[in-house]
Amino acid sequence: MHKRIHSPTFSPGFRYDRGQVNLLCHEFPTFQSLRSAHSPRSPESSPPCNLKPAPAADFSQHGWSDTGRNLGNLVRSIAPLHSEVIAPDLDFWTTWLRIEPLIQQKERIVTAQLQRYPEVPLRVVAHSMGGLIWTELLHRHPEWWSRLESLVLVGSPIGGSDIARMIDPLGLGIGIARDLGLGRRHLAEAIATQIPTLVIAADLGGGTDGIVTVECTKLDQATFVLLPNIAHSVMRFHPQVGREIQAFWEQQAGTAIAQRSLPTHRPSDRADAKVAEAIAQLRAVPGMTDAAYRDLPRARVRCQLAPGFSLRTWRNPVGLYHVFLANDQEQCLYAGYVGWLHNQPLNRVLAELGSSA
Repeated sequence: MHKRIHSPTFSPGFRYDRGQVNLLCHEFPTFQSLRSAHSPRSPESSPPCNLKPAPAADFSQHGWSDTGRNLGNLVRSIAPLHSEVIAPDLDFWTTWLRIEPLIQQKERIVTAQLQRYPEVPLRVVAHSMGGLIWTELLHRHPEWWSRLESLVLVGSPIGGSDIARMIDPLGLGIGIARDLGLGRRHLAEAIATQIPTLVIAADLGGGTDGIVTVECTKLDQATFVLLPNIAHSVMRFHPQVGREIQAFWEQQAGTAIAQRSLPTHRPSDRADAKVAEAIAQLRAVPGMTDAAYRDLPRARVRCQLAPGFSLRTWRNPVGLYHVFLANDQEQCLYAGYVGWLHNQPLNRVLAELGSSA
């Protein structure tokens, strides 16, 4: 069973299965031509003039070392009939270099589509680095926020990729690593206060999908779904991911953007508030990198944070200083580490948390 946190109020929507789509393609050739006209490689192609405007524009954005095909097909399989699915390729090899040219390329595509559909609501589904691109775009264009019905981030390292930071620990600009290692959680959380946001993470065991840690996908103010036993690269076409996105869209259907009740974190008691505060302080430590949970059994208790919750620490063989926040059921609520340069700031925060326990 997968784990869901924060379920907004359910509103009924419409669902179309592939059989209905295929039937329409068989009975109405013009519908078949509409579907074939909007492939991932031709996002700006125009529909035949006798067709009604699309009821929604669904933006799909692939990530690093990828093309628009798989995620675009997933979004097409769940999108309502006659919706425009825009799934551009940002060039496989360019994704290895720098993120800024990709952001600018995507900005031109989105601007063109906004002009093409000035009244159509927008939805965004982004995988991995695609979520970072959209986070940057929405941060730079708050005037777009009122047009968005929802934002879905699938396996996106919003807190900063730990693998990228290992490749480029000093941020020197080794390929795309520096851009992937940059934390954008504060940007995404500001967006999530205004745009209904779904975060989908996957766990192969130990708190990682094999590429992105579960911890670095998490956002306050967002709906969070954790799916077991799905690899990072498989998420872009896995049917369970599609079902979660479709359910989220249906929950948002029929409610005006300005009237939506957005999910918020409201600690239920003092212990929960203490845990949330501690996680925020740990994330703010200079050099902190969100980590996987697999090394929790190696850690020793540093202090009791609140009844049923403890802070634990561990140094790996190369001296990286890990911190874990766990409950008495051995469930890891936060995991992170710092390099040698930031051991002292982490120790200061741990001392403060321990003295206030």
